[in-house]
Amino acid sequence: MPPLISLSSAARNKETSMRKINLGPLQPIAAFAAVALGLVTLSRFLLALWQFDRITAADGWSDLLFQGLRVDIATLCWLFILPCLLAAILPVDGMVGKIWRAVLRVWLVAGLWIMVYMELATPPFIMEYDLRPNRLFVEYLIYPKEVSSMLWQGYKIELFIGLVGSIATLWLGWIFSGKVTENVRQIKWQWRPVLAIAVVLLGVLGARSSLGHRPLNPAMVAFSSDPLVNDLVLNSSYSVFFAINNMKSERSADKFYGQMSQDKIIELVKASSAKHDFVQGSLPTLNVNNATYQGKPKNLVILLQESLGARFVGGLGGLPLTPNLDKLLEEGWNFTQMYATGTRSVRGIEAITTGFPPSPSRAVVKLSKSQTGFFTIADLLKKQGYHTQFIYGGEAHFDNMKSFFLGNGFEQIVDEPQYQNPEFTGSWGVSDEDLYNKADEEFTRLNKEGKPFFSLVFTSSNHSPFEYPAGKIEPYESEFNTRNNTVKYSDYALGTFFDKAKQSDYWENTIFIVIADHDARVFGSQLVPVDRFHIPAVILGKGIEPRKDDRLANNIDMPPTLLSLIGIDATSPMIGRDLTKPLAREDERAMMQFDKNYGYLTRDSLVVFSPGEKVSSYHYNFEDKSLTPKEVSQESLDKAKANALFGSMAYKYNWYKSDY
Repeated sequence: MPPLISLSSAARNKETSMRKINLGPLQPIAAFAAVALGLVTLSRFLLALWQFDRITAADGWSDLLFQGLRVDIATLCWLFILPCLLAAILPVDGMVGKIWRAVLRVWLVAGLWIMVYMELATPPFIMEYDLRPNRLFVEYLIYPKEVSSMLWQGYKIELFIGLVGSIATLWLGWIFSGKVTENVRQIKWQWRPVLAIAVVLLGVLGARSSLGHRPLNPAMVAFSSDPLVNDLVLNSSYSVFFAINNMKSERSADKFYGQMSQDKIIELVKASSAKHDFVQGSLPTLNVNNATYQGKPKNLVILLQESLGARFVGGLGGLPLTPNLDKLLEEGWNFTQMYATGTRSVRGIEAITTGFPPSPSRAVVKLSKSQTGFFTIADLLKKQGYHTQFIYGGEAHFDNMKSFFLGNGFEQIVDEPQYQNPEFTGSWGVSDEDLYNKADEEFTRLNKEGKPFFSLVFTSSNHSPFEYPAGKIEPYESEFNTRNNTVKYSDYALGTFFDKAKQSDYWENTIFIVIADHDARVFGSQLVPVDRFHIPAVILGKGIEPRKDDRLANNIDMPPTLLSLIGIDATSPMIGRDLTKPLAREDERAMMQFDKNYGYLTRDSLVVFSPGEKVSSYHYNFEDKSLTPKEVSQESLDKAKANALFGSMAYKYNWYKSDY
């Protein structure tokens, strides 16, 4: 008898323990979340075992499992935050309670089925595309007839597994949902608002999975140059829903600016690019550019300056804030009429690393189809034996930079967590001095290793709330944290870097460019405020003669120009000009995207396209920055329109691939 008494007591204790951890109206949701979490974690682990060699090569087991758990929790928070809120406030008895329990069961089972089905669909998708399901998974749904035929012909086993898995999930899930919702207890009514508020706060915090500027995104958890390894950190439901959300941002230019035949767009874009050596193939703008410099290939360093418009640069007629940059403008190849393609950092990164033209969509840095296999000069140089890196003072996942770079040719990311004892850290990361010190360390190390390198160095001090270390400069304004003061500090850090660089061993075989990503606070009453797109750009290095170049140019012209200067013969889809070579005045142009308005600037006119197929044309006075309405020829309008439409079309039809 004593053993029976003991067992009976243990059972009562277990029952009491379960009651203690009962979550009341949230219990059914917690139970399903736990099951879903276990299943997606198991799926990730099995996928990782399948890709064991690639995970091990990336030294990624800990990141994969722990960051994967983070993504899964965020996914479940998004999926179940609404039913949690409703469960906290709705009654569980009576007719309302009966209806609510039925709705909750459907929600829970449907949510579990989606997550299970997406994991079941993952292995065949990886075998086909070497990635988790993404936007392609969604795009295929547009063609149900063709896709169903393809699946039936080539994926019968996978279809069978998906069908059986779905039936089992729905059946077992429905049974389980009945059990967990059967004896749910609601808390007292006076505590329900408290529970509801707590649910919302914790749910949003879990879904964001970050207290930083941006919520969780794939770039935040990316750590490898292998796209599949980064994808395995996600779960497939998250991957697909993230892609769907991104697709909303992929605005097609022809919806705003009107139609033009594909053949005519290609013809006019090629003609206006002032290029001649086009290559026949699947990429319409693929061309060969033979380098002007034909010696031993040089290193390339791009020093991308945050929010530095020409109006802040004394050497370009702006405020007296940049004595060091002004000096560099006198020492190097100074482009006095350089214009940015947009108003955001990602647009500047898009231009300087890919040469891709602007469009009304978000920059390709943030769009889903360009996360892997998209042309960048990093990918081109990596194939030429260069070490490629991105150096940043903040966290590289911001604006999806890390994910885009790792997927498109950048081998190494250096960001805030890798700085040991920085002198100053602000809201956006370490100071520009710390950034340049790290860059100097990296260049010295790489130069000693004897391998050519390409480095993109992106500053961040000149960003609201304008934080910088005290005692470095004489402030331009009495108030400490202002834009003008941070411009002056960032210029001080730039000058300090070049003092070091000129004394270094790597100076002898490196080409540098100092260029802004965009101006600060681009606004104005004009459809496209041209003067707010004017930015500094100067190329420096051994063998670069001082020169003031007044040609009208775009930052998309810099990638082909830089490749030519470092001695790389490049085959690429870039439509920017190599400015080491002659350019007729009538071929000078600059493209600018200002929200939904697109501007095409030449020496003779500015043509602006606006939503609703509205077209405006002006004469732009480069001296006083004024616009005067002006009639332009149909030929000029067509050329401008073709360029306005090309970016969206090139993205849509994959005309900017890195493999050609």
